[in-house]
Amino acid sequence: MTLRIGIIGCGAIGQDHARRLHFKLQGATVVALNDIHREATEAFSEASGIRARVYEHYQDLIQAPDVDALLIASWGPAHEEQVLACIDAGKPVFCEKPLATSAAGGLRIVEAEVKAGRKLVQVGFMRRYDAGYRQLKQTLQAGTIGDALMVHCAHRNPSVPEMYVGDMNITDTHVHEIDVLRWLLDDDYVSCQVIEGRKSRHAHAGLHDPIMVLLETRQGIRIDTEIFVACRFGYDIQCHVVGETGVASLPEPMSVPLRSQGRQGGAILMDWKMRFIDSYDVELQAWIDDTRKGLVTGPTAWDGYFASATAEACVEARRSKSIAPVRIAERPDFYARA
Repeated sequence: MTLRIGIIGCGAIGQDHARRLHFKLQGATVVALNDIHREATEAFSEASGIRARVYEHYQDLIQAPDVDALLIASWGPAHEEQVLACIDAGKPVFCEKPLATSAAGGLRIVEAEVKAGRKLVQVGFMRRYDAGYRQLKQTLQAGTIGDALMVHCAHRNPSVPEMYVGDMNITDTHVHEIDVLRWLLDDDYVSCQVIEGRKSRHAHAGLHDPIMVLLETRQGIRIDTEIFVACRFGYDIQCHVVGETGVASLPEPMSVPLRSQGRQGGAILMDWKMRFIDSYDVELQAWIDDTRKGLVTGPTAWDGYFASATAEACVEARRSKSIAPVRIAERPDFYARA
């Protein structure tokens, strides 16, 4: 069976996913598109060769009988309403992060899915599908460095657009670490703290950059993450787990070591999409395969809610300049870990 997919949100990431699903991956085809910019979406459909039907309203796309599953890549504040509509229609949905822009919104989705009695939602946290993070998790599970004690991370971007302001370095950037580290350590968070140091001269108005986020897990593991989104030199993701008998680090992206002009070194990626391009392929192929079997094995609605609630706590900690608890609702048995 070929999975017939409708895409809601046809901006840059939506278009990338549409091409990936339609031309590159196996077992799926894109049959429907929706975006608030209808003319641009129609032009994309024609120019890309996908030639899917373009819907004026996302509600009509969801209800279309020839649409088996949905992919949501629209503006973040629209996700909650759109995901709830998919659950109400009984159709599987892959939603790019965030699942919702508030913890309350994420919890409403969780409650709706539990009421439906069937897992339908997967959240687009692609780092879980990155080969490096998977190798790191295998190392921890094997007990190679003993129990994890501390984790040191960095999330660096060369630059961000002027519209990137306020708490977006937490809600849009650090949220990736929030999810992948919880998955990596198989542990939940209990508290958080945000520290603002000296502001970079390259940080534009409305943004304090860099910042440091500190998390504590239930097991007492301490995590520090540097978030520096105007570092200039490249897109740099670091993760070092300190264990009882050693340190395990996230592998660097493959590059050619150079010795030239009196220097030794290698290239650093500048584009986050290139850093995780393979992860997107693995992630969506897995979603296609699972959806055809009626399964959800990737990040669930509960994971999406947990990330939103943790990010919300980090924003609270930043504003209060104190350690804030991470308050999480009781997890339904529906989402019990394997």
